[in-house]
Amino acid sequence: MRTEKWLCKACMGWRESYPILGKCGVCDAERHLGRGGFCRLCWRIASDAREVTKRERPYRPLDVVGANRNGQQLCFANMIRRTRRSAPTPDHVPSHLVRPRARRSVPRQLELFDPPRTWMDRHGIPEPPRALTALLDERARDLAARHGWSATQTKRVRLGLRVALGLEAAPRNRVRASTVLRLPSLGLGGGVALVLMVLAEADMLDDDRVPAIVSWFERETADLPPSIAKELGVWFDVQRNGSARTPRCRPRTESTTRLHTRWMLPAVRVWSADGHHSLREISKEDVLLALPPGGNERVLAAKALRTLFSVLKARGLVFVNPTAAIPTGRHERRQPLPLDVQVLRASLDSGDPVRAALTALVAFHGLRAGELRGLKLTDASSGHLYVSTRRIVLAHPVRVRLSSYLDYRNAKWPSTANPHFFVNHLTACRTDPVGSRWLSLKLGMPAQLIREDRILDEALATEGDLRRLCDLFGIGIDAASRYSVGVDPASIEDPRTARRIRSE
Repeated sequence: MRTEKWLCKACMGWRESYPILGKCGVCDAERHLGRGGFCRLCWRIASDAREVTKRERPYRPLDVVGANRNGQQLCFANMIRRTRRSAPTPDHVPSHLVRPRARRSVPRQLELFDPPRTWMDRHGIPEPPRALTALLDERARDLAARHGWSATQTKRVRLGLRVALGLEAAPRNRVRASTVLRLPSLGLGGGVALVLMVLAEADMLDDDRVPAIVSWFERETADLPPSIAKELGVWFDVQRNGSARTPRCRPRTESTTRLHTRWMLPAVRVWSADGHHSLREISKEDVLLALPPGGNERVLAAKALRTLFSVLKARGLVFVNPTAAIPTGRHERRQPLPLDVQVLRASLDSGDPVRAALTALVAFHGLRAGELRGLKLTDASSGHLYVSTRRIVLAHPVRVRLSSYLDYRNAKWPSTANPHFFVNHLTACRTDPVGSRWLSLKLGMPAQLIREDRILDEALATEGDLRRLCDLFGIGIDAASRYSVGVDPASIEDPRTARRIRSE
């Protein structure tokens, strides 16, 4: 302390006993010298080294030079205490009057600071088995090296794996996907998809997630009577999983199932409000009253209801199909219209290489949104593009924009292992294709509008040649005829072609 001139009590006593200053015979420092011409530090080091062998016989003097040969160990001030040995107990003193000797405490190293609490300690999550954690850590590092994850992403995934294992009651078997989905509530929502990828790669994922369409269907039918909701559930299961029973059918896509559900639910809710508790009670008159008066709404609702009652009749849940003899007419086709040239040109000349490349592929070659999403790097080679069964010769403006996009892709994600042509910041860490919503956001409009503009322009240039439209864009005759309707026969020089278009 400052009041003691920054000296410990032992050093103060040493200076009082040995006031002479000089150079120490071991450390060569200018200090107060004691017996043998050594300073207190060197003498203390030699004394501590002799503590182990002090009971040996014959007695050996201190070897100060040898004890300090390999360095000196400092210690905290005023920490050395010497205990006196208790006097031997006389034989005539009763044993119950003798104070028992205290056990000698085992010395231990005190901690200067409390150890830092880990993330799992702060949130009360137990640590998982070390062997399992090490195995998943190794798998995470391997995937990070293969897919080009950043250091931050790898750290989040490793922490997410430990937390998911700690939340599981029996992590040695499998980790449930619902447990991994709890990570965002704990502030670890940045790498949920990557954690699921590591668990699936290690064959430790128990995917117990409920599909979004199932949850959506249950919410939509929750206000219906139980019998009607059960009958709709039978139809929904056939739509999603198909049927091997007569009449056999293949599974429908999620978008088709959602559309059919939206088209039929207004009529089903009308029947429920009228007091019907089962679809067995529905007659032809009930269907006619529930259908919209006309237009596409009537056609679509009748189509969905016909699908519903066909499945229920095949399963024996209804006696007759009340929609069998109801004429609904044909769906009104929308006439394709051209886009504004200035908007399309601004998208083609955009400074964003992703938007320019997407617009060029759709505007010049009429690719669909699904074809853009599923396009692989190996599908573009030597100025050609292989899409499904078609081999497309790329136009020069398209080649320039695709080359610029590939340079941008390699510079932004040089280590990605995603085989798809178009990637974003989410799919670059995985092998999934981009989403359809991402395409619309990048293009600034649905890709179908640009594709229709391209087909319409080709129909005008080829004077409504349906065969050429089918070969270029992979569409059928019915779809191609929609675009030939917009061709003005007066603008066609060939009279035979003009007469054919007028007749169509």
